[in-house]
Amino acid sequence: MITNIARGVQAFTSNAFLVEGERTVLVDTGSNFDAVGRIRERDAELDAVVLTHTHHDHVGNLQSVEDAFGVETWGFDTDQPGVDNAIADEETVRLGDHAYTALHTPGHKNDHLCFYSSAASVLFAGDLIFQNGSFGRTDLEEGDRRRLVESIDRVRDTVDEHLAEMHVGHGPSVTTDPYQDVELAGRAARMG
Repeated sequence: MITNIARGVQAFTSNAFLVEGERTVLVDTGSNFDAVGRIRERDAELDAVVLTHTHHDHVGNLQSVEDAFGVETWGFDTDQPGVDNAIADEETVRLGDHAYTALHTPGHKNDHLCFYSSAASVLFAGDLIFQNGSFGRTDLEEGDRRRLVESIDRVRDTVDEHLAEMHVGHGPSVTTDPYQDVELAGRAARMG
C-alpha cells in the first residue's frame, strides 16, 4: 500500500510516500509538518527512509523521522547530509512488497533518483516528472536542462506504456495513463 502522508498539508513540502509491506519505507520525508505523527497514525513500523533527492522540501523532516523510528536513510550520494547509505544507479531496492530499480536521473539535482518496479507497475518520479507533462526545475543549483531531458528519456525508455501509477514529488499522483505524462514531459522539457 502506498500512502502520501503529506496529503492535505498546507505548508511548503514535497510529497512523502509511505510504502507499506514486507519492508516499510518512507520515500522522501517532506518538510514543515508532523511526518512522525502521520506515520504513527497508520500504525506503521518504519524500516528505512529512501530519498529521491536532498532538496530541503524533501528532507526537512528527515532527522525527526530517523530519531523517532531508529531508521537509516538511503540515497544516491552519501556526501549529502542525512544520507547514511548509498543507492547505486540500477541497484535494486525493496519498497514495500516489490523490488524497484533505482535510476540515477540528474538534471533537477545531481543526486536525483527515480524508482521503478515493473512487477508493481509503479514509478516514483521525485521532481523529474509531474502530472500533465510538467517537469522539474532546472534554474536551481545543479539544475541542467540537457541532463534533465536525458533523464526523462531514460525513464521513458525504462518504464512501459502500461505503467499504472506514477508518484511524484509535488501535486497529485498519476493513475490514469502516466506513461503519457512521461512522454509529454520529455517533449515539454525540450521546448523550454
